[in-house]
Amino acid sequence: MPAHPLRVNPSATPSSSASSHPAAVAAAPGDRPLAAALVWLRRDLRTEDHAALHQALRTARRVWCAFVFDRAILDALPRADRRVEFIRDSLQGLDEELRELARSHGVPDAGLIVRHGQAPDEIARLAQELAVQAVWASHDDDPYALERDSLARGRLAEIGVALHTVKDHVVFERAQVMTAAGTPYGVFTPYKNAWLRTLEAAGGRALEPHPVAPLADALAPVPERLRGVPDLEALGFERTNLHTLKMPVGPAGAQALLADFLDDRIDHYAQARDFPAVKGPSYLSTHLRFGTVSIRQLARQAWLRTQSGSSGAQTWLSELVWRDFYHQVLHHHPRVVGHAFRPEYDRIAWESGAHAERLYAAWCEGRTGYPLVDAAMLQLAQTGYMHNRLRMVVASFLTKDLGLD
Repeated sequence: MPAHPLRVNPSATPSSSASSHPAAVAAAPGDRPLAAALVWLRRDLRTEDHAALHQALRTARRVWCAFVFDRAILDALPRADRRVEFIRDSLQGLDEELRELARSHGVPDAGLIVRHGQAPDEIARLAQELAVQAVWASHDDDPYALERDSLARGRLAEIGVALHTVKDHVVFERAQVMTAAGTPYGVFTPYKNAWLRTLEAAGGRALEPHPVAPLADALAPVPERLRGVPDLEALGFERTNLHTLKMPVGPAGAQALLADFLDDRIDHYAQARDFPAVKGPSYLSTHLRFGTVSIRQLARQAWLRTQSGSSGAQTWLSELVWRDFYHQVLHHHPRVVGHAFRPEYDRIAWESGAHAERLYAAWCEGRTGYPLVDAAMLQLAQTGYMHNRLRMVVASFLTKDLGLD
């Protein structure tokens, strides 16, 4: 193992390649070839260790950050949705982070730009309004996201703006961890072993952060007409019980949860995670989903503690590797969005008709008569969260016991 497994590579150069490594030094204005760039935030709602923002700040002399409440997604949602509220309130924290970073470099009136509409149209319109030469964003392998990004790339090309995307929300993605035959893994344990070998062979460089603060002098003031995060009501949504739950929002909330987990529970995670009534997990899944925390920061903590002999950290690292595994499955087998991973299972004859509908309603509402299943579903209904072990139980019960797709 190298003496400095997480030493930053000083020779890194800006690139849209997934294999690029960050640089730690600030870029001089003369080293930034572009006049202006826009960072399109999606599932990466933070400033710390942010690959796309890092690349934009290294290559452009003025950089803005924008988030679009995408009506292609939002219009179909119920008007009271904890996810939308979590995103909206997290954007407030992100806006303040951007302002503070810019102020630390003597730049006034920076912050986040928030739009509401069809994302490809809004990003192209904003890019034209700000006269940028490039838009930077993070990879997203969800089929809808790929279609959205393709549309956005076309809209931007029409006005002479390039769209660059980089890896951010996983440690290894797409074809970075493959079998010896060059095919994607379909079983987790061999994938995990290859994942760990890939990480160790490079001395942990995939876990190096993408620094933003040293480059934040390129953050640009936001025109007054574009400033501010809209109220939830302005987006057509209602408040939920989100803030009565123990779920702090935004990057600051993610760091508070991480600190609590690292200080108190990570070394006992392997055992404690098996008991839903015990405070055992990290409770960071929502923050990982929306990128209010960096996967590299979490995996780095887990990897270093694993090397110090923590079995709990080793188990937690395996859970983070599971997340990478499922993302690479989605990339190589997008059919899994609506079909079984193994095609032969698409031939299963599921229950249907009125009886099936009644069973499904009872399952949703926690009325099956099986206490653990019902408790799990009631937890989900009341809080929006369900413990991982309970998710496994209720999903298995739905499919294998009730025979429902």
